Amino acid sequence: MTSTELAREPLPQRIMRKIKHGMGPWGVFLEGFIRNPVMVGSIVPSSRFTINRMLARVDWANTKLFVEYGPGVGTFCQPVLDRLPREGTLLVIDTNPLFIDYLRRTITDSRFIAVHGSAADVEEIVRAHGHEQADYVLSGLPFSTLPDGVAPAIAAATHRVIREGGAFLVYQFRRKARSYMARHFHRIDEKYEARNVPPCFLWWGWKDAD
Repeated sequence: MTSTELAREPLPQRIMRKIKHGMGPWGVFLEGFIRNPVMVGSIVPSSRFTINRMLARVDWANTKLFVEYGPGVGTFCQPVLDRLPREGTLLVIDTNPLFIDYLRRTITDSRFIAVHGSAADVEEIVRAHGHEQADYVLSGLPFSTLPDGVAPAIAAATHRVIREGGAFLVYQFRRKARSYMARHFHRIDEKYEARNVPPCFLWWGWKDAD
């Protein structure tokens, strides 16, 4: 925004912009939640306990492509990049352009790709970036509040895009997501993380050989 545009900006908008700037990623996260709470799911980013527990079962040494749905302001992104091999790729997908723009500006790691799009299109997005399948897919999308038909479509596409031996990692506040996973992933491990706001369920849906 130019200095002329700033001068013409209404006072309330200028105040809100300064508040959001002062809050850093929290401000971006809050704005994203206010604009589209159905797709964000929670006003509070995941705790470090949830992050560490969710990622603990990943075979990082053999991970070439890690996909995340709904990264928000990147709460999981740096922890994933810290664990990812040098030749690996983290591809994140979000329908909110506010989050995608923020991530592209703040994460400069060459292994990181942020895509503005739908998780239901994960197969096309993965292929467009030079891969056939993903090793792991992580999701915190609020399955229980997604528009009709979207959650089943995401679950089916995710199962198709994950390689054998890989997994769909899901953290949720309600149990409904597990029913969508169970239609495709027949082996699901479950834990409960109380050290999160609010506490959440953790699931790992493994793609075994048919």
